[in-house]
Amino acid sequence: MATLKAIRRRIASVRNIQQITNAMRMVSAARLRRAQEAAEAARPYAEKLEAVLHNLAGQSQTLVHPLLTKREEAKIDLMLYTSDRGLCGSFNSSLIREAEAFINAHPAQEVTISCVGRRGFDYFRRRQAPMAEEHINLGGKYTSALAHDIGLRMTERFLSGESDGFYILYARFRSALVQVPTLDQVLPIVPQEQDDADAVSLDYLYEPTAQGLLSRLLTRYVDMLLYRAMLESVASEHGARMTAMENATNNAVEMIDTLTLDMNRARQADITRELLEIVATGESLK
Repeated sequence: MATLKAIRRRIASVRNIQQITNAMRMVSAARLRRAQEAAEAARPYAEKLEAVLHNLAGQSQTLVHPLLTKREEAKIDLMLYTSDRGLCGSFNSSLIREAEAFINAHPAQEVTISCVGRRGFDYFRRRQAPMAEEHINLGGKYTSALAHDIGLRMTERFLSGESDGFYILYARFRSALVQVPTLDQVLPIVPQEQDDADAVSLDYLYEPTAQGLLSRLLTRYVDMLLYRAMLESVASEHGARMTAMENATNNAVEMIDTLTLDMNRARQADITRELLEIVATGESLK
């Protein structure tokens, strides 16, 4: 059995860890609220813009645009959203597994990785995967300007033929306990298929013309998808970290209780041994 001094030192160490994890939990909880509000506020605009553009893309017989051109995917761009820091449970590992599954599902294609977040970048850099660009050490401070810059470069790669498809992989926020890895195709824009049972075709009136509106909105649509993925990823990261730190704090409390019980047992054993020694000494002096 460990000595009292060693157990006390272990309890002090675990208590310090508990204070750190509890502080990180509270910080993530405060940041999660703002990040969740930002992600949820962006969803209605993103969904409506997506619906309008898919409706436009469905008019393929009258509308033509290079970003609507679907071709055989020999080269694919995949943008992976992870965090810069760890201590957030399985948040990063689940996204990296999904990215590897995507690469393994396209063995005949050349998949080029672009990373937002250090964890994904470090993982694929160590494995010498083809990489186009990285955005790391931003501390989760993603802006619409950054999304616009990324969108311009990825669109240019698609138009120039450097890639035949552009996908993004991020964690969609549902709650602090649930973050769903989500894969979205950004380019080319493909019309959504509707079932005949619930297909209610909306006939929009476009002014001045559908073709002119399509050209203007396509760039904004790409930027919107990238920025929405950033907001969802930040909210998911804080939710995962808050949950992980809460579990770590609870585990520390349980460990302190167990160590305290061990310390009391060790102290009782020392007292019992000293009493036995006193009694044995008294008996030997008679």
